[in-house]
Amino acid sequence: MVFWWVIEIYYLQYQPINNCIMKKLSIELKWSIIFSIVSLLWMLLEKISGLHETYIDYHLYLTNLFSILAIAMMVMALKEKKKHFYSGAMNFKQGFISGLILSIFIALLSPLTQWITSYIITPEYFPNVIKRSVELGYYKTVVEAQANFNYQNYAIQGFFGALIMGVITTAIAMIFIRTKK
Repeated sequence: MVFWWVIEIYYLQYQPINNCIMKKLSIELKWSIIFSIVSLLWMLLEKISGLHETYIDYHLYLTNLFSILAIAMMVMALKEKKKHFYSGAMNFKQGFISGLILSIFIALLSPLTQWITSYIITPEYFPNVIKRSVELGYYKTVVEAQANFNYQNYAIQGFFGALIMGVITTAIAMIFIRTKK
């Protein structure tokens, strides 16, 4: 409900009413799909490199390198929105709302990308990380580790993480991307 209200207020304020919503959101939709595909490719790279099995001890640290790609994709999306939708002149508010919408789209796709990761790309990840986290003493029992390392928990974390990090990234990026008057 709030999502559609934000879209409606924003786009009615800045664009003629006769434009279709999909045309207005095409850049955000495109980049949310690109983001999801890149994140799946990243998971495949992690699996191939052994971070979900042999080198699982390094996974905690190296998986965070994806944030560099995530930030780059968000910036590219905002720059494209500025160039192609706003004809090179985009203020902070316009960019922030575009980034918020992009973050919502990415968050909505994240349970699907997590499902593909968990059940198709690397179904052995959760059993491996559960076993290793108990061996290292992060959790006392397998049951405690299973409560943390499972599809449902990762899907929820992915959804809210995409929203929070997307909004933070957008706010910082728009300081530099916005058209300065």
